[in-house]
Amino acid sequence: MNRSARTYVIGHRNPDTDSICSAIAYAELRRLQGLENVQPARAGNLNRQTEFVLKTLQQPAPLLLTDVHPRIRDVVTDPVVSIGADAPLAEALKLYHRHNIRMLPVVDAEQRAQGLLLLKKASEQFLVPDREELLRQVRVTINSVARCLQATAQHLVAGDRFESLNLYVGARDAATFKQWLAGVDTARAVLITGDRADIQAMAVDAGIRLLILSGGARVSAELVALAAAKGVSILTSHLDTANCSWLTRLATPVGCLVDADYLVVRQSDLLDELRLKLVHGNQSGALVLDDRERVCGVATKSHLIKSSPLKLILVDHNELGQAVPGADRVEIVEVVDHHRLGNFHTDTPIHFINQPLCSTCTLVARLFRQSGLEPAPHIAGLLLSGLLSDTVILKSPTTTDVDREIAPWLARLAGLEIEEYGARLFAAGSSLAGGASARELILTDFKEYQAGSQTLGLGQVEVVNLHSFHQRREELRKALKDLREEKGYELAALLVTDIVTENSLLLTAGSAELPYIIGYPQEGESLYRLKGVLSRKKQLVPHLLKVFKADD
Repeated sequence: MNRSARTYVIGHRNPDTDSICSAIAYAELRRLQGLENVQPARAGNLNRQTEFVLKTLQQPAPLLLTDVHPRIRDVVTDPVVSIGADAPLAEALKLYHRHNIRMLPVVDAEQRAQGLLLLKKASEQFLVPDREELLRQVRVTINSVARCLQATAQHLVAGDRFESLNLYVGARDAATFKQWLAGVDTARAVLITGDRADIQAMAVDAGIRLLILSGGARVSAELVALAAAKGVSILTSHLDTANCSWLTRLATPVGCLVDADYLVVRQSDLLDELRLKLVHGNQSGALVLDDRERVCGVATKSHLIKSSPLKLILVDHNELGQAVPGADRVEIVEVVDHHRLGNFHTDTPIHFINQPLCSTCTLVARLFRQSGLEPAPHIAGLLLSGLLSDTVILKSPTTTDVDREIAPWLARLAGLEIEEYGARLFAAGSSLAGGASARELILTDFKEYQAGSQTLGLGQVEVVNLHSFHQRREELRKALKDLREEKGYELAALLVTDIVTENSLLLTAGSAELPYIIGYPQEGESLYRLKGVLSRKKQLVPHLLKVFKADD
């Protein structure tokens, strides 16, 4: 279950080309700078444009993380210490001491749970009794006694039978021992004695259940023959009488002491679920099972305060509402972004880079330069792809001088021509002409924004002409309406950007007063013309936030 610490560089949900390419490139930059166990990841499926980029540059898709909520496997990482049900209590106590634990899973031969043995209950077995009859009572099998005393069986009768017996030491002289023996229930008696042939013979002749010869005492053939005739078990141990007496009390098989009412969780369960069970339940720990139902760990309350080994570097976003689910439950160590600041906060200072550029890939390319590193051709190609995608081949009004200056440098390193590659990039990414459903098209590049107490949901697609949009307009309008009702958005909209004419259409699902407040000329039902608008981030979003905050 060991899981080493790993840092994932990851973009926003519904990732676009800039998000995916900047994650791959920044992970490579941090690796070159010496960060260990850093890996690019994605928080959603790839769009058609990004698939084209990765195929063209022969790069694998980053690891898909559907969520990063801490799970039990992230914090319960120590190798499990377990014990078989037939093992004596003495072995359990050794394990408690050796591994400094308080809970011991009891398992079968296939490592499947048989119960949970708590140190408290194990201790009560030999510390709590205060009456003489309880102090001498042992619940054992003859085999568990032999295992505990490292004894040799000279004669064995029903060694696996679990019995409640009484423990005695043969310390009397022969005369008083014989009188004492007459008052003992020999069928339930365990007698420990040393090299005393007379005591041994009287005990066996009386049919005692178990005779233990301590100190390595020798046993005669005649005594073994008598034991066979009387049905008496005989064990010999190298331990002295005191230790034999003590360890016999600890010979109870742990399977007889287990708590059958124990809590079971799975490795893949959320850590928050474990917290609820342990904090609000009456168990102090839980057995952790793997996907084959085998015990692989013990989870306790101390695990609830352990940190997940997973860390995040966010690229192309800084709002938790756009981040991979569970991002608020793990450590975020860096942010590299070009968007407005959202509701992001951390418990400790972090490395936060936010610059007013059109593309996160432009920012990552600058970081390569500032580090004195030149990206490899495939990394330069990825960075150029994200840059051209977000700047609409440098035509977007949000394109900065830095974007324009970085693009030729990346193109030279990647061996690509900006206009030709950009045209292929957008032709491949024309999702409206593909086979995706209307809902999938809307959510391909979709983000949520807060305008006061209201939530806006805005998707964007880029096309080289509007013909395919008009063919699917009604289908898209209905999907927006359904999405608005499902999510409770004040406005759900799709920005359809024609990168050739450098204009956009906005298809909406909103309130009845939307046409009167939105501030754009209406072209049809729920459709508005946005002349010269190419950027959702810098042109559409600021306008809508102003409109809806004023209306809040």
